[in-house]
Amino acid sequence: MRDIPAGARLAVAGAVLGAGACALPVLRQGVPWPAVALLAGLYALCEWPARCPVLAGRVNVPIAAGSFFPVLLAAVFLLPPAAAALVAVPGALIAYVEDEPRRVRRAWRAAELAIAASTAARAHELLGGRAALGGRGPGAAPDFPYALLPAGAAALVFCLVLTLLDGLILATAERRPARTAWRGLLLRSLAPHCVHGLAGLMMAVLWRSRFGPPAALFVLLPMYISCWVFAQYQRERAAHQATIRALVQAVDIKDRYTRGHSERVGRASEMIARELGMEEGRLEVIRFAGILHDVGKLGVPTRVLRKEGPLTPEERAVIELHPEYGHEMVRGIGFLGEARSAILHHHERLDGSGYPYGLVGTQIPEAARVVAVADAFDAMTSTRSYRRARPVAAAVTELERCAGAQFDPRMVDGLVRALSRYGWHVAVTADEPGAPGGRGNVPPPRPPGPEHVPPSAAPRPAPRPSNAPGGLT
Repeated sequence: MRDIPAGARLAVAGAVLGAGACALPVLRQGVPWPAVALLAGLYALCEWPARCPVLAGRVNVPIAAGSFFPVLLAAVFLLPPAAAALVAVPGALIAYVEDEPRRVRRAWRAAELAIAASTAARAHELLGGRAALGGRGPGAAPDFPYALLPAGAAALVFCLVLTLLDGLILATAERRPARTAWRGLLLRSLAPHCVHGLAGLMMAVLWRSRFGPPAALFVLLPMYISCWVFAQYQRERAAHQATIRALVQAVDIKDRYTRGHSERVGRASEMIARELGMEEGRLEVIRFAGILHDVGKLGVPTRVLRKEGPLTPEERAVIELHPEYGHEMVRGIGFLGEARSAILHHHERLDGSGYPYGLVGTQIPEAARVVAVADAFDAMTSTRSYRRARPVAAAVTELERCAGAQFDPRMVDGLVRALSRYGWHVAVTADEPGAPGGRGNVPPPRPPGPEHVPPSAAPRPAPRPSNAPGGLT
C-alpha cells in the first residue's frame, strides 16, 4: 500500500466507504436473502475458474473483467439497491487479478461494482422496472416493451458509474492527465454494457417466470460462449506479447551493451504518446514500436555490434541498415500496424540528414518521431560500458537543444511533461555497473559507436537518395 500514490489510496478508501453506505440499508429493509445468496454465489462461481490453478491451466476460461456482468445486471433488475450491491462483492473479491497489489485491486473492484449495481438498481426502481418485470408475484407477465426502458436506463447508469470510477483510478493511481484519463472509456464500454443489459434482462424475466430461477441459468450458456470467444482474443494478444518479448530478448542477447534499452524506449514512447493525447488503442502500438525499434540488429553481424574500437565506414554503413532489416522482419506481423513504419524511420531527422531515406519534417511518420526522442533519451540516461549515464535534466537539455533540427519539438515537449508527471527510473541490468557480476563503479573507456552516443555528438551521415539499395516503403 505504501507504493500506491496518495490520491489512489484516497480513491480506494472512498470507494470502499461508498460501497458500505450503499449496502448499509440491508440492515433495516426486508431483503430476499435466498435470491441474494443465489445470485452472489452464481457470480462468484463464474469468476472462480479463472483463479483456480487446476482449471486455469487446462481449460480455456474467460478472465476479462466484465465477462459476467449479466448476472450482476439481473440482480439490479430483481433486487432492491442495497441487496444488488451485495451480489457483486464475493465474486469481485475472488476474481482473477494479474497485477500487484492484488488485494487492493480486488477491494477496489468490489467497491466500484457494488456502487454501480446499487446506483443502477435505484434508477431501475425509480422508473418502475421491477413492477414492469411482473412484480405482482412469480409467474406474472412482464410489461413489454415498457420493461426495456428501465432496463436500458439501469444498464446505462451502471456503465456511467463504472466509467467514472475507472477514470478516477487511472487519474490517481497512474497519474494520467484529467483530459485523457476518461477519454474513450465510455465509448468502448457502452456497447458491451448494452449487450450485458439485454442478457441480464433475459435472466430476470426467466427468473420471474413460472419456471423459476433454474430457467434463468439457461442464459449463462450463450453468455459463456461469448466470453470464451473474447478470451481467445485475449490469449491471441498474449501470444503477440510473447512474440515481442522473444524478439527483444534475442536483441538483448546479441547486443549486451544495450540490455533493457528496448523495454525502456517502449515505456518512454508510450509516455510521450499518452501526453500527446493519442487514443488508448494507439498507445499500445507506439509502445510496440519503441520496444522493437532495434530488432533489425539481429541482421547486423555480432562482431560489428560488439566491436571495441571505432567503426570503419563500411561497418557504419552496415549498422545503418538495421532499420531496414527490422522493417523487413516485422512487415508480415499485422497487429503491429504503424509500428512497422516507426521501426523503419526512427533514425530520420527533421532536417533530412537522417537515414535510411533522409526524410524531412512531417514526411517522417509521427510514431517514428516519438520513438526517436525516446531512443535518444534512454541512450543518454543509461550507463554504458564506455561512459556513465547523463542526469535526466542534462539529457532533456540536450533534446531541447536539438529540437527542430533533429527531433520534433512536440515530442520533446511531450517527454518533458511526462517526466515532470511520472519521473524516470532506469533499471540496472546485468551488464551495467552496480549489477551483480558487473564491471564495478567506473566502466572502462570505449570509443562510442553509432547507437551509443548522445545526439549532438553523433556524426550525421549524408542523406541517402530515395532509391537507396534495399529501400523499403
